[in-house]
Amino acid sequence: MSLPYCIQTEREALVKFKATLHDTSNRLSSWRGNHCCQWEGIACDNVTSHVVKLDLINPCFGFVECDFVEHSLKSPNVDPSLSQLGYLSYLDLTGNDFHGSSIPTFIGFMGRLTYLSLAYANFGGRIPSSLGNLMNLHLLDLSSNNFQSLTSNDINWISQLLSLEHLDISGVGLGKAHNLFQVLNTLPSLIRIYLADCGLSNLPFPLVNFTNASQLQVLDLQGNQLTNLIFDTLQNMTSLVHLDLSWNNLDSIPSWFRNFDNVKYLDLSMNGLHGPIPDAFRNMTSIEFLCLSNNFFTSIPTWFQNFDKIVHLDLSFNGIVGPIPDAIRNMASIKFLSLFENHFTSSVPPWFGELNSLVNLNLGRNELAYMNCSLSSLLSNMCQLKYLDLSENKLQGELIGGYELSGCNSYDLEVMDLSDNKLSDQLPAWLGRLGNLEYLDLTSNFFHGPIPFSVKNLSNLKEMHLSNNKLNGTLPDSITKPVNLTYLHLSYNNFIGFIPRSLRELVNLQSLDLSNNHFNGTIPQSLGLLVNLESLDLSNNNFNGTIPQSLVQLLNLSSLDLSSNYLNDDVPQFLGQLINLKALNLSRNNLQGIIPESIGKLLKLQKLDLSSNTLKGTISKRIVWSSIIGLAYLNLSSNLINGSIPHSLCQIDELYSLDLSMNKLSGEIPNCWRDNPAWQDINFSYNNLSGVFPSSFQNLSSLLWLHLNGNNLQGKLPISMKSLKLLILDLGENQFSGSIPFWTNNTFPSLQILRLRQNKLNGNIPSHLCQLTSLKILDLSGNNLAGSIPWHIGNLRGMTLHKSPEPGPLFLEPNESSTTGWSKEEAKQIMKGREYDYTKILKFLVNMDLSDNNLVGFIPKEITMLNGLLGLNLSHNHLEGEIPKMIGDMKSLESFDVSHNKLSGCIPNSMPALTSLSLLNLSTNNFSGPIPQDNQFLTYDASVYAGNPYLCGRPLPNKCVGDDTGEVVGRGGYEDEDEDNLEKLIFYFVIAIGFVTGFWIFIGALLLKKSWRHAYYRWMEDAADMIYVAIVLKVEKLKRKWMVRNHVHG
Repeated sequence: MSLPYCIQTEREALVKFKATLHDTSNRLSSWRGNHCCQWEGIACDNVTSHVVKLDLINPCFGFVECDFVEHSLKSPNVDPSLSQLGYLSYLDLTGNDFHGSSIPTFIGFMGRLTYLSLAYANFGGRIPSSLGNLMNLHLLDLSSNNFQSLTSNDINWISQLLSLEHLDISGVGLGKAHNLFQVLNTLPSLIRIYLADCGLSNLPFPLVNFTNASQLQVLDLQGNQLTNLIFDTLQNMTSLVHLDLSWNNLDSIPSWFRNFDNVKYLDLSMNGLHGPIPDAFRNMTSIEFLCLSNNFFTSIPTWFQNFDKIVHLDLSFNGIVGPIPDAIRNMASIKFLSLFENHFTSSVPPWFGELNSLVNLNLGRNELAYMNCSLSSLLSNMCQLKYLDLSENKLQGELIGGYELSGCNSYDLEVMDLSDNKLSDQLPAWLGRLGNLEYLDLTSNFFHGPIPFSVKNLSNLKEMHLSNNKLNGTLPDSITKPVNLTYLHLSYNNFIGFIPRSLRELVNLQSLDLSNNHFNGTIPQSLGLLVNLESLDLSNNNFNGTIPQSLVQLLNLSSLDLSSNYLNDDVPQFLGQLINLKALNLSRNNLQGIIPESIGKLLKLQKLDLSSNTLKGTISKRIVWSSIIGLAYLNLSSNLINGSIPHSLCQIDELYSLDLSMNKLSGEIPNCWRDNPAWQDINFSYNNLSGVFPSSFQNLSSLLWLHLNGNNLQGKLPISMKSLKLLILDLGENQFSGSIPFWTNNTFPSLQILRLRQNKLNGNIPSHLCQLTSLKILDLSGNNLAGSIPWHIGNLRGMTLHKSPEPGPLFLEPNESSTTGWSKEEAKQIMKGREYDYTKILKFLVNMDLSDNNLVGFIPKEITMLNGLLGLNLSHNHLEGEIPKMIGDMKSLESFDVSHNKLSGCIPNSMPALTSLSLLNLSTNNFSGPIPQDNQFLTYDASVYAGNPYLCGRPLPNKCVGDDTGEVVGRGGYEDEDEDNLEKLIFYFVIAIGFVTGFWIFIGALLLKKSWRHAYYRWMEDAADMIYVAIVLKVEKLKRKWMVRNHVHG
């Protein structure tokens, strides 16, 4: 049959229409010549030769691996020439780009149209009411045009489309179309309605109850924030086969839902449904697709076993508890099952292996503890399974299984994720049978032994994640056979030896992480052949030698981490040629020389860490630091860098952390700091900087940590500062003088650490300092402060404990602050008589040090309100009076030093209640009376009390009055001999019974439960010291009683 010729006027209209389109992918290359009926996307009537179909749908529409934008036809509008196609019945412009223009009115006068799709074509404005003229339309699709940029406030025009069967206006703004459901109720032929993301929550309720819904099969109302009021509209739609109410605000299901017994597709995800899965679903025995994810369901009913036709079941992100129910076992047709992120416990049932239609099985992020069969046995017959996720459970032990997979000729498995469990097998040889595997993640387990030789058979593998295990041995050449690998992550294991040269065969590799192992030797030049590498991490190994020149070929590299090795020589100039670098970390090596000027060419750099080397010279002014506009983190600390701090460092807009500490920098700190919302951390500590505190620091309103300690800064501290977010202000070990400024909670509302030690400050401790209610560390030691300790000291709420609202330990009141940066912060603090660098636990430290000043007066009783203090040092002052009697309330104290004062009176009876106290120094005072003989006081030596001539009792040689033995009589007097014997008898009897009973209970349990063994050993390790101390104290107390009794009766 000969092909029809096209009508000349219609051909000319098409040519004119094409002329307005920007066709970047040359889709319309066939649109030339006279026979327009043969052009791509054109169909003509075989009799009349009129163009009846124009199908220009984007060929990438619905395909992920396709450049949608590239294949999109682009035009500022739809040219009116199309109106000349008067016989057109089919028009599809889906997936093109009309630049937000309005849908042309003339389309409404193309009266023969039965099919009109303008979906995803970037139209905007109001939908023209002229579309109501298209009374022959069977399908109208105006969906997803830039999320409600297309609107319709008056929907009456739809009521004229009496032949309409399919209506999709998803993404159209209909929030003001108050008569929407009344209009839809007038359309007798509607079968499918799609109203997703239309802003329907603004519609007035109650809505119309659908009466004209006998043919309606598909209803999509997702993403409209609808409440339960929508159910009144749905009640008569019993013919529905497909119902989507996801992404709304529903919190319950009406009982009449059981009438929806024809439903095959039901999506109620992303709502607020809670409790057991409701009985209203039980009649949906034809269900094939059921998605109830992201709700608050707590249990799966037994009648789920009736869903034997189900293909897709998603119960992820709920709160379902208990074992995985056997009801799922009856779902023989199921292909997709997700129980991800619930609270399923017990085991992975072996009957999963019977569901051999499964393609996707996701049991990740639950509390599954074991498997009733090995993984190899489970997978043996699951030939079609493509996705398996058992990650983030509590699976432990040797569950993988060593024998070969044998049930299938081949396995379709593409993704296997067992990460974040406690599996302790060797990696099985049967991994090599999974020839289609593309993604393997065994991260964060206890796998040990070598990487099996069989991995060479994983020819399709793209990502291998084996980090954070206990794998050992050398890297086998077989690991380089999966040549499609793009990610190879083997960090935090125990691999040894050299990096094999064969690694160069992985030419597609984009990310290589071998960090935190025991590799040695030099970094091979062959790594330079991995030209697609974007991330290379070899940190925390034993590599030596130089940084290989071949790395200059890695032009795609965005992250390079060679830190914590033994690399030497200079920092190479060629690094400046890696122009895509965003992160460069060469810290903690033996690098020397100067900072290369080529660093200034890395204009995309965001993080630079050259700390802890032996770099010399100055911070070059030839490096225009401000031109590296994205630089956010710069760490040059712990080197031998000298010279001054360049002003250009003030001008990096994105910089949030600058660490130049522990160098030999000199001169004044530049006074050029401007307000920058990115700033968090400045550390210039332990240099030779001089001059005064830069006034421009007051501009850094976002700064959290400021360390200027260990320099030669002088002058007065700034009297007034703007309200800063500082968490740490460390100005210690300088030459600042004058009094402490008027700093209050308004000045530093979030300040947690104030460290001014070893300066030349004088005057009183100002009472307004006690308004810093977030303060956890206050260190004013080593100054010339005088006067008394203000009684307002008890207002420092950051140093107090608060009762937990639930049963459990006491906790420090949390401060609203960023916690991400604490891990790298440190501060020197005197604790337990020694100076410590606190880093990782700094945010948990609570300490007050006012020592080495000229303070006078009493220790205020209000200080005992600070019951969160771990350390309190008031030594080397001129304090007098008594230790406050309520000091026993400070139960967190681990270190208490009031030595070298003029304190007097008795040691308070409450002090033995400080059971955490491991360092006590009361020496060189005027204390008198007996030393307490309870708890930890039995363990202190005489040096604790030296220089107090009026103290008596053990461990001092001074005997108390009426005590010839030097022992102090207990506060209740001597117990009689019978009582003493009874106490001895009970003590040893309890020890004996406890030992025998405990021995057999624990030994029996440990023999039966392997998992308990590990927990018990960990518990014993934590408890050993506590048990030892308790027994020693008790024995010591009994010995003393026996000695005193023998002396009295002797």
